[in-house]
Amino acid sequence: MVRIALVSALVATLPAQAEEDVRLKVHGKPKALPEGAVTEDWPRYLGAAHDATSRESKLLKSWPASGPKIIWELARGQSYAAPTIAAGRLFSFDRAVADGGIGAEGNERLECRDPETGKLIWDFKYPVKYRDRFGYASGPRAAPVIDGDLVFIAGVTGQLRALEVKSGKQLWHRDLLEDYGHRLGFFGYGPSPVVWKGLVLVNVGGGGEDGKGVCVAAFDRKSGEEKWRYLDSWGASYSSPVVRTILGRQVLLVLAGGESRPATGGLLVIDPGSGKLHFRFPWRADSFESVNASVPIVIGGKYVFLSECYEKGGVLLEFDETLKAKPLWKERMFGMHWMTPVERNGHIYGFAGRNKPDVQFKCLRVADGKILWQDDMRYEAEVNGRKMTLSFFRGSLLQASGRVFALGEDGVFAELELDPTGVKILHRSQLFVAEQSWALPVIHRGLLYIGQHSRGFTDGTQPRLICYDFRGS
Repeated sequence: MVRIALVSALVATLPAQAEEDVRLKVHGKPKALPEGAVTEDWPRYLGAAHDATSRESKLLKSWPASGPKIIWELARGQSYAAPTIAAGRLFSFDRAVADGGIGAEGNERLECRDPETGKLIWDFKYPVKYRDRFGYASGPRAAPVIDGDLVFIAGVTGQLRALEVKSGKQLWHRDLLEDYGHRLGFFGYGPSPVVWKGLVLVNVGGGGEDGKGVCVAAFDRKSGEEKWRYLDSWGASYSSPVVRTILGRQVLLVLAGGESRPATGGLLVIDPGSGKLHFRFPWRADSFESVNASVPIVIGGKYVFLSECYEKGGVLLEFDETLKAKPLWKERMFGMHWMTPVERNGHIYGFAGRNKPDVQFKCLRVADGKILWQDDMRYEAEVNGRKMTLSFFRGSLLQASGRVFALGEDGVFAELELDPTGVKILHRSQLFVAEQSWALPVIHRGLLYIGQHSRGFTDGTQPRLICYDFRGS
């Protein structure tokens, strides 16, 4: 059932000019954008090309050990959602909880801000009741998706909404629990939608009496009307769907698999226009307490790499002209938890492993699936007078103009030099010491945006979104 927003409580609020934004702290202004710098919007999770890669150029070549200059920082509620930016507007999606962050009731909040100053343009809130059963943050996981004049959000309780970018007015709303029987998984609802040719493509993961609910669905971008559905027993995972090109044909890749007994899931290759299934490949640990979360990556236009960290690890699929595939190799010890690995010159690099103690940064050769090296990425650091042994652990990787940047889950940021013989850290800064820095960093117009998702160990800093000046010369 499509719901049109006519209720005043759900209408976006425009800030009064004189009203102070008490959650925003401005430190200064960035340098001017270098002449000739290439810039690119970051409209969705993983960026414009769905591959954690940006074309931004003329970025900082070096920066102090304390990190790049902070331009502004915004105190946030609970969230694991990365910001997205397009056409001069930044969208931050979090959850405000009145009792300090432990209660089940609160408001999910989408804020539209100026990406250079942090100034609030409008915000949109709606009530939500949810508490993470494992004690993690109870806010949204999925990044907002910007598509022209509309922005789309998927909250932690499966509330899918479309809003106008200019005003924040809600156009339509789908409740995936009520409309499709979606059952919230271990950590709530997680995958971002993807917009393709007027359709909003969603890993719905709905239930069904026959065991085959609406696994994936397409909604009209402007009205929210359902356009097609794909039925399957596989539920919604924490891996966001992507539209990529395989052998010259655009396909929707969905690494599905929600909470279920027995645990099921795997790759779905679907025609994004019709919902027709091209190929289905099971890839999910047998353990009940497991998830699929890493996004599939396409290599060379005909190969797809999948990974999970609980049991199976990584696999490379080779597709034929009928869009059917066969596995070329499997490697148990090259499984990502949620990060999206990167492929460079015939090699895949990623932080492989399930939990902090067993994660290593690894390089794997695409041709035969051989792991060429692995590195614990541990280092000694002095933080507020205390010597600590830290690591990148379950970090994330971002590429920009051929350079590779890494954000570790405890707040370390670095530039890496990667090749098949090893990894070299070119620059490293401990931006903060706080767990759960799991969202991919974002670069836009030479500014770097990083989310701190938990309280700082040494300085008590609260969850926040930080904007750094990353402009070079």
